[in-house]
Amino acid sequence: MILSETDVATRVVRWQAIHGRNHLPWQQTRDPYRVWLSEIMLQQTQVSTVLGYYARFLERFPDVSALASASLDEVMALWSGLGYYSRARNLHRCAQTVVSEHGGVFPRSAQVLATLPGIGRSTAGAIAAFCFAERTPILDANVRRVLTRVLGFDEDLAVARNERTLWAHAQALLPSADIDAAMPRYTQGLMDLGASLCMPRNPACPQCPLQTLCVAHRAGEPERYPVRTRKLKRRSESWWLMVLEDPAGKFWLSRRPSAGIWAGLYCVPIFPLRSDVSAFFDAAGRPSAKTMEERPPFLHVLTHRDLYLHPVIVRQYGETTPDDGGGWFTAEQIAGMGLPAPVRKLLAGL
Repeated sequence: MILSETDVATRVVRWQAIHGRNHLPWQQTRDPYRVWLSEIMLQQTQVSTVLGYYARFLERFPDVSALASASLDEVMALWSGLGYYSRARNLHRCAQTVVSEHGGVFPRSAQVLATLPGIGRSTAGAIAAFCFAERTPILDANVRRVLTRVLGFDEDLAVARNERTLWAHAQALLPSADIDAAMPRYTQGLMDLGASLCMPRNPACPQCPLQTLCVAHRAGEPERYPVRTRKLKRRSESWWLMVLEDPAGKFWLSRRPSAGIWAGLYCVPIFPLRSDVSAFFDAAGRPSAKTMEERPPFLHVLTHRDLYLHPVIVRQYGETTPDDGGGWFTAEQIAGMGLPAPVRKLLAGL
């Protein structure tokens, strides 16, 4: 069966109006700043988690100029706990670029939006479709799954030319009538189908408006799609978190490197081995048993890595400090700083 945009777009638009998500705060606006903010936050993150962060960001940064003029530390502090912290750094850079190079106004085309920091082709397409009704596709993980199943597209998406071919198919299926109303609803509808019905496992095919068009459903193997051969493997690491608290109740924190896990955030000193902690104290002055406490390790799960975190709490510490450019901070100061969520929780419990 050769699909046309009328087959797919009409069904998706009609279904979204009745069954899709229409109540989310960023759906009640065509303000590109708010839509952009939501799209960046929703990358790799559940809607339920994003809602609170979205509201707090808008309260503090109501427009792109307010975000651009803020310090990176303030942005990272508000982002703390949302994960994937490169998004926050790119968010700040993008706001500054919009202000400095575009007069504080977001570009209206997906092609130009995709040149901004942290905005890839799919995010650019979403902003352009939602805010400016541009006839341009998106291809995030949910939409990729929907379209490959409907089309029976079984080429390996780890190969760049196959990804480009899928983009071309996505373009061909876009609505061609009543674009101003259809493009935002069609774009949202594909997202909603992938999030609610066309799931990676056990898709709810009988409820899907595209069921009778879907090649994967007809073949009885929807979970075969999408096809991607190269996958990142999970691995585990153990980190020792050395929490130094001075007699005044301040904690030693330093900024993490600009690349890698927790990049750019403030953190307690981290050691890859327990012996490294001992070596530090051998050189700096070993604390007494009364002031040093080793707590049971706990697991912090990242996308492709499991971190086993081993807290070592040292109270009343007044000896030599780590040579990492850090400093002592009060609990009040820490509240306004960007920290990894497990470190913030650890300090809050002391």
